[in-house]
Amino acid sequence: MKKIIVLATHNKGKLKEFEDILSPLGYEARGVESLGHQEEPDENGKTYAENAYIKAKFYHDLLGVAVVADDSGIEIDALGEHFPGIHSARWANSIMKEHGEGYVNVNKYVIKELEGNPNRNARYVCAICLVDEKGETHHFEGVCEGKILDKITGGKGFGYDPIFFSVESNSPFGAVPEEEKNKYSHRGKAIRKLVEYLKDVA
Repeated sequence: MKKIIVLATHNKGKLKEFEDILSPLGYEARGVESLGHQEEPDENGKTYAENAYIKAKFYHDLLGVAVVADDSGIEIDALGEHFPGIHSARWANSIMKEHGEGYVNVNKYVIKELEGNPNRNARYVCAICLVDEKGETHHFEGVCEGKILDKITGGKGFGYDPIFFSVESNSPFGAVPEEEKNKYSHRGKAIRKLVEYLKDVA
């Protein structure tokens, strides 16, 4: 019988990444939506870790169970230090309002902004927070260094993946299978740290 982990997310892409990595290890990942909850806390933290904690604590208090939450973002050096960073989703939403729905329009916007700029350095960052049954807090982080491509490549992944080239895997995230991406992704690295912790306390 699989152990259940509640994930503080409504994002189906994120949920699938967690499921793909946790399932072979004997865990069943469930989103809060599947438990009948649509509420969302105000993510007003100043770091990825603070935002992850806000979400995990909110749903832990609401459900009374162990909850895992993550906060992640992309940092594109040419656009500013740690930018858009913790504001990645909100920044994308603002672009969509002006240029049309869908991340394809966001990615086209980023490509245009970086046109002619030799600095393509970027990274994905993920912070995971586990608030366990006792209410104790545990943090895990993963970073994936890369570069912004000059064109949309592949139709896999989600978010900024089609314009992100992973230096470590030497491949564009939009053109590789999910299991390959998970070996190198920021979220994959953070989840594996979480899993190692869970193994130790099991």
